[in-house]
Amino acid sequence: MAAYSAVVSLSQTLDTILAPGGPPISLQRSKLESLRDKVSFLQQFLENSLRKTGDQAAAESLEAKIRDVASEAEDMIESRTSYIAQVSETKHPVVPEPETRRYQDQITLRRVLLFVLIYVLVFILVKTMLHFAVTNFVSVAFQSVIFIAMQILMSAVIILYSTYFLVHNLLHFAVKNFVSVALQSVMFDVVRILMPVVVILNLTYLLSKYVMEFKTKPAQSPVVEESKSRNVKYVKSVKVQFNSEDDEALHKIIEEVGSVVEEMIKIRDESEADDQRPTRNLSSAGSSSTDKFSVGSGKNVVVGFESDLEAMRTRLTGVSSKRDIVSIVGMGGIGKTTLARQAYDDSYIVYHFDTRAWVTVSQEYSVRQVLIGLLDSAKILTEKMYDKREEELADCLYKSLVGRRYLIVMDDIWDTEIWDAVTRFFPDDCNGSRILLTTRLSDVGLYADSFSPLHKMQFLKEGDSWNLLCKKVFGEKDCPPELEDIGKAIARNCGGLPLAIVVIGGLLSKESRRQEYWRNLAENLSSIVTKDDDQCLEILGLSYNRLPQRLRACFLYMAVFPEDYEIPVAKLIRLWAAEGFLKPNASKSLEELAEEYLDDLIERNLILVSKRSANGKIRTCNIHDLLRNLCSRNAQKENFLYVVKYDDDVLQQGVGITPRRLSIHPHFLSIQSQILYKSESHNSSAHSLLCTGARLIYPSRVYLRYRFLRVLDLIVVRFFHLPAEITKLVYLRYLAFTYNEALPPSIAELWNLQTLVYHNWTFGKCPVFPVEIWMMPKLRHLCVTPCRLPVTPNVQMLVLGSLQTLSEVRNLRCSDDILKRIPNLKELGISYDVSSMVDWSEYQLEALVNLHQLEILKLSFKYSCHASEIVNLPNLAFPEKLKRLTLAGCGISWSSMTTIGALPNLEVLKLRKDACRGSVWEPVEEQFCQLKHLLLEETDLMQWGANEAHFPRLQRLMIRSCYKLKEIPSGIGEIPTLEMIELVDCHHSAVTSALQIQEEQQGMGNEELKLRIDLRRYFKNKFYSKIFH
Repeated sequence: MAAYSAVVSLSQTLDTILAPGGPPISLQRSKLESLRDKVSFLQQFLENSLRKTGDQAAAESLEAKIRDVASEAEDMIESRTSYIAQVSETKHPVVPEPETRRYQDQITLRRVLLFVLIYVLVFILVKTMLHFAVTNFVSVAFQSVIFIAMQILMSAVIILYSTYFLVHNLLHFAVKNFVSVALQSVMFDVVRILMPVVVILNLTYLLSKYVMEFKTKPAQSPVVEESKSRNVKYVKSVKVQFNSEDDEALHKIIEEVGSVVEEMIKIRDESEADDQRPTRNLSSAGSSSTDKFSVGSGKNVVVGFESDLEAMRTRLTGVSSKRDIVSIVGMGGIGKTTLARQAYDDSYIVYHFDTRAWVTVSQEYSVRQVLIGLLDSAKILTEKMYDKREEELADCLYKSLVGRRYLIVMDDIWDTEIWDAVTRFFPDDCNGSRILLTTRLSDVGLYADSFSPLHKMQFLKEGDSWNLLCKKVFGEKDCPPELEDIGKAIARNCGGLPLAIVVIGGLLSKESRRQEYWRNLAENLSSIVTKDDDQCLEILGLSYNRLPQRLRACFLYMAVFPEDYEIPVAKLIRLWAAEGFLKPNASKSLEELAEEYLDDLIERNLILVSKRSANGKIRTCNIHDLLRNLCSRNAQKENFLYVVKYDDDVLQQGVGITPRRLSIHPHFLSIQSQILYKSESHNSSAHSLLCTGARLIYPSRVYLRYRFLRVLDLIVVRFFHLPAEITKLVYLRYLAFTYNEALPPSIAELWNLQTLVYHNWTFGKCPVFPVEIWMMPKLRHLCVTPCRLPVTPNVQMLVLGSLQTLSEVRNLRCSDDILKRIPNLKELGISYDVSSMVDWSEYQLEALVNLHQLEILKLSFKYSCHASEIVNLPNLAFPEKLKRLTLAGCGISWSSMTTIGALPNLEVLKLRKDACRGSVWEPVEEQFCQLKHLLLEETDLMQWGANEAHFPRLQRLMIRSCYKLKEIPSGIGEIPTLEMIELVDCHHSAVTSALQIQEEQQGMGNEELKLRIDLRRYFKNKFYSKIFH
């Protein structure tokens, strides 16, 4: 339950406060230490004992009490904490505020002096010219008057512009109106009156400014001191005043926690006594066994759909020439999408259709997103299309389908409105095109085509159910004889629902293989009949109940994302880390822990892998609708998370609803208006606020009164003005937003920030980070649209020792001074605007080798549209730990590839447009020893001499738009690990050589090598996209 996550979060909060140099708090330290001891006991008990108790209802009741007490304690402590202080956890902590101000004052002083110098020169020049004009063209009687006026005028200009930075609006107005030639005769009187007024207004302004600063200054004004060791900066604050109310509140919480601890000890003792007697309770079965078998989920196991797939082949490739609609209908989790995907990827069907497209519709849809999804799946979508209107997108889709035999799959349709909205975009040219729908509602399928019979999914037969369960639990191994009868009973009691079998299989694969445990599971399943979604949730809930405490919060968190949403794994991991429910481990980072937890949930078949990156790591994931419903239901029940669905769900139910996290989707505009704009909210104790979906624009002010927020994800909201409240959310660890201007210096006030995601949505802008960005020592991930790093102040201690990700930075100067400030960087993205470069030596790109922890590097050089040739760049050097390297526009010679080939850990190499120059590449043996993925894109390569000795571990070769390359080296086929060759827009002779390689390998018994060829751009009027097996 959410109890464990609440306890872990409270434990981390106490550790932070009680650490040396922690923030000031109006609570007694001794009592906080006592509370921490009790919380540690609660955490250990939840990890080891509570789920072994015999009384499940009592255990759930106690967990609810623990959750509420821990949440109340954390809110009370955080409300008494002043995060005006910051203790760096690195060797080089944050720069003191006085030194930062001194640096800024130096810049301001230089500007003032520069202005004075300029205007003195202008004064002399104007005086000389005016003297000449007056002497030659004006009467002697009037000369003295003009000279006096001119001197007064220029003196006034100098005085006014010297004080510009203090009262620039008033003085700008004055200068603008009083330097006119028409007013020269009265300038003396005006200036004489104006200057006292300016002085008075200036003094009044400064006085009011300092009075306001004094009034709004925190009660504990920090005074930074430096320890003798120079390794730690701490803050000496004004003495915190303790009061009786705070002390009484803390005492009450400690008593409540103590009462819970006593109750837990009592339950544990009773449970230990019960363990001496045989038990038939599911929750305790197999808890002490160490003999566990785990099956990875890398392969998609499909059983029992053979006849369904054959029926799909017949209907999709039948003799009927008219456009037919085929609907697959069945309950959630019965395998509709799985069957559709099998048919969609079937080699015969792929060959039969000219073009295919797949889109998942789900309950929350927009016609625009459906059109974009279809265009993207059909590989027609371009960057420019994102700016097109809905009608224009529809026209693009229609034109791409006209005259072609197409297969369109619309997965998970819930109503008829979306069908009415898009059906007219699918032309019927009587060429055998097909549209495949999957839906839980028979009415939707009949509405789409009442003359086409529905394909109704059936539950699996007992034999197929047992087969599927075996494959999920034992993989390719056989089931032990003593478990076979019990296992068949478990499979039978799943009611033939594939999803239930897969989930139960994931549970069994991680648990004991003892007969007693399996028998208990079978007996508990026998009372559940899976005939509707609610009853199926009871089965799926068994898997949740058996999850280790450390995984439950991670699983429930999946309800944050909308249905059928592809979740970026990098974002998910950073969110988990920021939420505070991951128990820290001294030997692993929070990101590494999160990756382990994600892998564990995938192995249990609770989370599905959507896409993998080139090196095999998971890029995106998702969760089945039924499992998401389970997450949402349990998360709301436990006050862990509330998914806002309707206008009156949260804001109109009163103060009884106090979820720790709020998830909103932009489909519900009025809800977002209430939550984001409402000045007062009873949900002020919420720790997370996330908005997910299509982008929106909020030009007006936003009020955020959630002062305890740790996660604020507003990346889909386009701000014209950044709300000032954001920089006051001192507990924030994850912040994502879209903003039209540069970041304000006040961003550094977010002392606890770990992840900052900042998108600038104005095309062509490249803002500069404020210098205060160097004052955020806890920052771990800085992900932005192209921005430039500021010049670093001349202060030695400005080091971002925790920073792991920095992307994308424009025109980065890789000086020692910069790189020493980001010593532990693991991922870096840099782009250079070549048209603005003069001397490449200033950027010291060879110094990248000094980033010893760097694993991922993206380096691109962008040219203006008028650039005629690639600029010669200096020699590049890379650190040895590098695993993934992407280059573009570098223009290095193929002979220089030996530098890259010598990298001992390189697994992925992507050479994009103009990364290399030259017509011949002759690789060197004993290089690229670990390379698994190679991409060549838009090069002028003509001859490539490569074989198995040059790329001994290559798994995937991708060649795109290399029009001059006419042959794929035959030796490539000899690489024993090669799985795929992909050619996109290549010369037809290169395609022929690739086909020959595949044919030769098949002749030698190698059926594993796949060939993908896409020539739709090379042949403008035809489309070829086939996968050869």
